[in-house]
Order: sequence, then C-alpha cells, then structure tokens
Amino acid sequence: MPDETPGVAELESLSSKELHDRALDLAKQRRDVGFLWDLLRSIPAAAAATGDRRRADFDMLHGLALLEEFIHADEGEVADALRPVYLDYLTRHGESGSSGGS
Repeated sequence: MPDETPGVAELESLSSKELHDRALDLAKQRRDVGFLWDLLRSIPAAAAATGDRRRADFDMLHGLALLEEFIHADEGEVADALRPVYLDYLTRHGESGSSGGS
C-alpha cells in the first residue's frame, strides 16, 4: 500500500490560499472544530509576524474581529504567515498535496 502521508515539498509548492482552502476543507470533512479554533488563535500571531502589531493587538482584544480575520485568513501576508499551521494540519492528517482541495 502506498504511503498516504502527503509530501511536504508537494504541499510547500501550493500557494497560501490553496493551503488554507485544503486545510479548511479537510477540517470541515473531519468536523474538526479544534483545528478551526487553533487557527483562530493563530491569527493574531500571524498578523504580528507580518509587522502589523496594531492589527494583532486588536485581534487579541476583540473576538468578533477574529471571526472577521478567519473569513480573510486566506489572503495576503497573513495567509503566508499561517502556512505552517496549514502544512502541519495537512501533513498530520494525511492530506496529499496532489489530491482534493478547492
């Protein structure tokens, strides 16, 4: 039986938006609310990693802002900063870089 573990290099070659979409699709299929919660908690740090401290501080203080950020987590520098979150989730759960996704 072939190894079902996704190739990290294959996943790394995807855009940040593609990683986001695949990770969310997989979380939805698995009904993995824990991953979605972890992602929401990661967004302020991702915003801070882009140098946007004001945005990160705002996100930490306002839960509704996190939901808004969640909606746009597949865009721009924040999506790029969240790549490790998506890569970790996809590789831990056997999502192949060459199948599925949006």
